[in-house]
Parts: sequence; structure tokens; C-alpha cells
Amino acid sequence: MPKAFTSWSCGKDGAFALHEVRPYLEVSGLLTTVTGDVVAMSRVPVACLHAQAAALGLPLRTVDLPWPCPNDVYEARNGAASAALRAEGVDELVFGDLFLADVRAYRERSLAGTGLRPRFPLWDRPTDHLARRMLDAGLRAVIVCVDPSQAPPEIVGRVWDEDLLRDLPPGVDPCGENGEFHTFVTDGPEFAHPVDVAPGQPYQRDGFHYVPLRLRGPSTG
Repeated sequence: MPKAFTSWSCGKDGAFALHEVRPYLEVSGLLTTVTGDVVAMSRVPVACLHAQAAALGLPLRTVDLPWPCPNDVYEARNGAASAALRAEGVDELVFGDLFLADVRAYRERSLAGTGLRPRFPLWDRPTDHLARRMLDAGLRAVIVCVDPSQAPPEIVGRVWDEDLLRDLPPGVDPCGENGEFHTFVTDGPEFAHPVDVAPGQPYQRDGFHYVPLRLRGPSTG
């Protein structure tokens, strides 16, 4: 089978994309952008990210970015990471994107000429049905970042489940694909065991609402 890495932001879409490609791709690792000791967008601690990788039984490759990050630096460092993966025999990079055509086009342009093929296994699936399929498959997640201009800030720290989906206002995508919210996956069909995290006190930064996470229980070892 072709060898692949999964573009991993620690959220539910990447986790389900990984699950969907497992029958026909040899997924050999996760690729994540980080800023210092947190994941670049969601500000999840890197320690929690490593706990996910351990539960999945996959090596983790990180790309360290400054904050704020100029676009040329972002592209140069991600380009170097892509070149390194290709040199190691990786054929494809799997993304959890759902329907934003401009994001998909950017990823395709970024990988053009690298020898890595982008794959979008969840592309254009109706997100209401997709969200419930994820839950039915055993995927569990917590909302760690909310854009208050697009979704109620009080959902930060909540479990992403059927109750949450019912509570979302009209116009908020159930998968948060428009950037309404970001999640941290704690369990799923590819996890050997759950990642046990404790949410802390929500806070605001750069116009977004976040909830800090810390590992607890067996995952801390």
C-alpha cells in the first residue's frame, strides 16, 4: 500500500480521516505545526499531542513555527517537512478538510512539485451526517477553541457530542469547518486507549476563547 502521513491538528476531522484511509494506505505518522509548547491554532499543549500519538501508536513529526508567523516562513518550514517526508518514502499526505475549496486548493498548490500527493477522504460529505457518523464510530472530542464571532463562546470546554450538536445555533457548522471551533480528540476507532485530559478555566486570547488542557491518569506516563 502507499505510505502516508496524516496532517494532524489534534482534532476530530483529522482523526476520522486517518480512520477512513487505514484500509488502503499505510499511515506511518502524524504531521503537526506547533508554536513553542502548544499546537499552533488550538493552543493544545504539545504533551497532550504526544499522548494522542502514543494512543494511536504512530510517530509524531512537528513543524515549529514562530508566533506570529509570516506566510513565507510558514511555507518554507512546511515545505522542508514535506521534502523530508518524501525523501523517507512517504507517498501521500492525508487531510481532514471537508468543503472549503480555497483551503483545499492551497494545500494542493503547496504540495505541487514535492512528490507528495494530497488526499481528502472526507471531502464534500454533508457535515451533519458526517458528524453523527464520527460519533457512531466512537470518536470523542472536547471543544478547545471557539471563534465568538461565529459560535457561542460558552461551548468552549464542552464535549463534542449529540447534546452539543443539538445546542448549536442555526448556521454553525456541526463540524466547525468554517472555523467556528476546534476540537481535541480524546478517543476514537484508531485509539488503543482514551487520552484522559482535564479542561481548565476558559480564557481569551487574540479574539478567541480557549480552554487549557492538562493530562491526567495513565496518559501522563
